[in-house]
Parts: sequence; structure tokens; C-alpha cells
Amino acid sequence: MFNRYTSNYLEDSNELLYPFGYGLSYTHFQYDDMVLSSNVLKKGENLIISVIVTNEGDYDGCEVVQLYLHDIYADVVRPVKELKNFKRIFLKKGESREVRFVITEEDLKFYNSNLQYVYELGDFEVMVRTNSRNVQSKTFFAE
Repeated sequence: MFNRYTSNYLEDSNELLYPFGYGLSYTHFQYDDMVLSSNVLKKGENLIISVIVTNEGDYDGCEVVQLYLHDIYADVVRPVKELKNFKRIFLKKGESREVRFVITEEDLKFYNSNLQYVYELGDFEVMVRTNSRNVQSKTFFAE
């Protein structure tokens, strides 16, 4: 029943029903711990992120592995999870595969308050998983 003086949405959750990248599958995929090639991304170099994905279900299937970045201390407000890359892989039942992503300086850049396309030195969080809600994360420092 509608009450004119009471909000009808106070008790409702603010959480999304389905996170970005959510999808149903006939099989189940397991992600091992993510590995970074270094904890520091030096100027002019690349950072490699790798994770092993295993099809632990009873059927063959496709999986979309997603890579998100978060600039922890930016000059301007940045997205909490910014999708930077993804890879679609097909795994047979019981098969495992290493999925690798490369992060460069270009992946860290954004338009600052002076409308310059730069990246800032500091801590970044990298996240990998099948959707935007269930991620595993690690941090690295960009010089």
C-alpha cells in the first residue's frame, strides 16, 4: 500500500540483481590465484597479469575472463571498477588454461582536471574474474 509520507524504497537493497558480465552456464569455472609479473609498473614497461582458469564442470563451455582496474588515489574521481580488457576462452571438461593480460601506461591514463590525458604515479588495484561482483584483486604501484 502506498503511503504518501513514507518512502517505499528505504528497505530495498541498493545491490544490482545481476552484475556486469553475469551469465548462466552449463558448467563451472574455477580461477586460481592471479599472478602479477611485478608489484611495480615502471615507466615504459609492461605489467603481465596471469590467471589459470579450469573447467570443473561436466560439460565443455566458454568463459569470458574480465580485467578491471582501479586508480586508488587519483586527482579526480575514477571508476571503482573500470573494465580494461576481456578474453573469451573455450575449455573442454577438465581442461585448464592460463589467461594473460598486459597492462601498459596507456591503460592507466585518464583526463585530469586540466583535460590532460595522463596517468598519475601511485597505487592501482587490478581485478580479474568472470563478472564485476566476484573478483580477486591485487595492487601494484605505477612509477
